[in-house]
Amino acid sequence: MLKRNWIQGWYVWLLALLLASSVVMAEPPAATAPPATTDAAAFDFGDEGLSPEQAFAFGKPRWEGDKLYLSWVVAPNHYLYKDRFIVKTHQVNGVVVGEAQLPDGKKKVDEFFGNIEALYEYAEIVIPLKLTDANQPGNFVLELGWRGCEEGRICYPEELQAFKVSVVAPAALTWETTSVPVAQTTAAAPTEPVPEQDAIAQRLASGNTMLTLLGFLGFGLLLAFTPCVFPMIPILSGIIVGQKNLTPRKAFVLSLVYVLAMAVTYTIAGVLAGVFGQNLQATFQNVWVLAGFSAIFVLLALSMFGFYELQMPSAIQSRLNNLSNRQEGGNLVGVAVMGMLSALIVGPCVAAPLAGALIYIGNTGDALLGGMALFALSIGMGIPLLLVGTSAGKWLPRAGGWMEAIKAIFGVMLLGVAIWLLERVLPSSVSLLLWAALLVLSAIFLGALTPLTTESTGWRKLWKGVGILVLVYGCLVLVGSTTGKGELWQPLRSFGAANAATESTALPFRTVTTLDAVNEALADAKGQTVMLDFYADWCVTCKEMEKYTFSDPAVQAQLRTAVLLKADVSKTTPESKALLQHFKISGPPAIVFFSKDGQELRQYRQVGFMPAAAFAAHLDKVLK
Repeated sequence: MLKRNWIQGWYVWLLALLLASSVVMAEPPAATAPPATTDAAAFDFGDEGLSPEQAFAFGKPRWEGDKLYLSWVVAPNHYLYKDRFIVKTHQVNGVVVGEAQLPDGKKKVDEFFGNIEALYEYAEIVIPLKLTDANQPGNFVLELGWRGCEEGRICYPEELQAFKVSVVAPAALTWETTSVPVAQTTAAAPTEPVPEQDAIAQRLASGNTMLTLLGFLGFGLLLAFTPCVFPMIPILSGIIVGQKNLTPRKAFVLSLVYVLAMAVTYTIAGVLAGVFGQNLQATFQNVWVLAGFSAIFVLLALSMFGFYELQMPSAIQSRLNNLSNRQEGGNLVGVAVMGMLSALIVGPCVAAPLAGALIYIGNTGDALLGGMALFALSIGMGIPLLLVGTSAGKWLPRAGGWMEAIKAIFGVMLLGVAIWLLERVLPSSVSLLLWAALLVLSAIFLGALTPLTTESTGWRKLWKGVGILVLVYGCLVLVGSTTGKGELWQPLRSFGAANAATESTALPFRTVTTLDAVNEALADAKGQTVMLDFYADWCVTCKEMEKYTFSDPAVQAQLRTAVLLKADVSKTTPESKALLQHFKISGPPAIVFFSKDGQELRQYRQVGFMPAAAFAAHLDKVLK
């Protein structure tokens, strides 16, 4: 029989060939000149950024000609939000305080708040201030608030301070810090919501590094059980179970190599996506790469069924086996390559933690911290894989009929992963036909069509019963594939009135594939809210959104007055790249909303899967 070491030896070369033929690197953006600064030496720039006091230095107030002047010196490459200033007065006595006059700002599109007016270098607020009696002093409490950002890097929390102000004619002014309840201010000027991915990017920029990395490790643990990552479990398990002389230590080493290779590849791909705006994983979602990777799983699965002893003359097998046995690192190299390709091909969908890290890298250029966050995220995703792989080395039987049955089970699982990958590029009817074939063949291996004898054991009868159930279900899936509308878990959903009602209430999305088409649709939709859904055929989470969220009656009721656009980025083309780069989206799923005047509502952008109830509540805020 052909040994597994030989199989791992040649599929490394095939995977390497797929990798070399598919990677397309984007050119880095052209360098831009640094912004002009004013006395940059006066500011202490460090790796952690400036403190709020350094970034926005509040100057000494002055009272001249019945006017109170408040000023801020803004550090180079920083800015204050004009519409985030808060000026409130309390306990006014003997003085008339007029309405604050804010300076004019420079219009810009802000990453977090959309279209804003930004104040650079110097900002001054003028407040009319006049004594009611020139011979009597006046006093009041002034509450001030301001907020700003470092360009493309850090957004500072809102500063709220209160001062006790005393004025005496003609121009005497005393100023001291005091305290007043700020609940009124917070209620009067609510901040806009921040999308989850942007909030993660902000925490990455301003939080404690170790706590941030631990947080990303936790995010990874949660993502490990999502449809885009979960298939890695049978991949690794199938590799482990096929090893000879397996021990817990060997299983741990193999699992660790797989996880580390996956983590390093995931990190490198993420950093490249953040720096260059090119999603490397999306590049691999084409029919040739997916078909080649699926073929590898089919070959590995067939080896577990024992088919290879008939495939080659024994002399060639012996020669290959001897060569393979001399390559002690062959197993580890094969597992590492499989982990690398799994990271690139199996899980291309974008979730909020991943998007947050990519936004941080793209905005700051800090590939080191962003890469550390991505590595922590991928290690979190790999912890369950490490546990499963290591436990396989401890609990799997060593030899005999049980071991052959276990290998057959994992062979079926690998065939399932192969079909799951091909679903991204095949018509649904063909995918269902493949699932039906797998179920029927598995049922035959379980003995569904093998007669029982008087000597048959209870276990044999049990497996025959299971086989019959699998056979029946496989036949139902086969029938569903003929309609073109069935699903694996609902093979006969195309039959009956209930399905007709479901089909009739499908959301009326208009598909767009270019930026010009999006702009044209936005122009046509003036006066209506627009929802733009970024979708790809290979994105499992996108299909989850369609099946579980967009089909919900409450969601559909709220979207009945909105214009619905679907940006199909299934194929990696210059147009799809331009569309993703324009909206600074790493990949699907992502949903972008536009106001009735055609402006993006950045604060309501949604990345990743959202259940129907939560999405309905989200829409309630967008459409109010």
